[in-house]
Amino acid sequence: MKKLFILGLFIISAAFAFGQDSTRIQDTTKSNKPPKKDWSKVNLNRSNDHFLIQIGRDGWSGAPDSIDTKSLSRSFGIYLMMDFPFKTNPHFSVALGLGISSSNMYFKDTYIDISGKTSTSALRFQDVKDTTHFKKFKLATSFVEIPLEFRYTSNPENPNKSWKGAIGAKIGTMLSAVTKGKTQLSGSGQTINAFTQKEKSKRFFNKTRFAAMGRVGYGSISLFTVWQINTFIKEGQGPDIRPYTIGITISGL
Repeated sequence: MKKLFILGLFIISAAFAFGQDSTRIQDTTKSNKPPKKDWSKVNLNRSNDHFLIQIGRDGWSGAPDSIDTKSLSRSFGIYLMMDFPFKTNPHFSVALGLGISSSNMYFKDTYIDISGKTSTSALRFQDVKDTTHFKKFKLATSFVEIPLEFRYTSNPENPNKSWKGAIGAKIGTMLSAVTKGKTQLSGSGQTINAFTQKEKSKRFFNKTRFAAMGRVGYGSISLFTVWQINTFIKEGQGPDIRPYTIGITISGL
């Protein structure tokens, strides 16, 4: 999973460099020594990705093979950003914001005891395929986050028709962690009943999240990747899991 995150960052970095190179090529074809543009005379009173919506596919880097996650795990995030272009070169800017993200990790034939009923010293991921279990089971977490981005825009006068790239980081605090199981089955796969069970607890999880991120795209659509730097579960209380996300960003305003 970590290799997939590194590949995502490599793609973003390559596209980011391509956008910079294409701008340089356009400049050098006009003249060997193009005059430096006076940005003080250009109207840059424009929107620049102040509002971000991110939809992605989630995964867990470092999770042991015994933890059976499903590929449909997904996340959603919404952020309000303030963009501060460099006065001497508004191709570049720094953006700071605030937002909320949520993750839904789905599992097969697994029970996660986040309340600590069976073990108070470590978070247990129990294989329950041969006993009573839920047909659908997920772990849902949510965070309030502060993202910080260093941005590049190939056409700062018209960002809606521009290549864009950004790298940065974000810090977040956990709002909630909930497991939800639906439709109880027997070990042979027969339905026992259709009730839903929810458990809520943050006791085994790191409340603070540090993550690296990057994105690249054109206009209001971009690809993004996020990788959590610190461990998802408290040290010594579970496997060394570091969640990651790859997905699409929709930006505007």
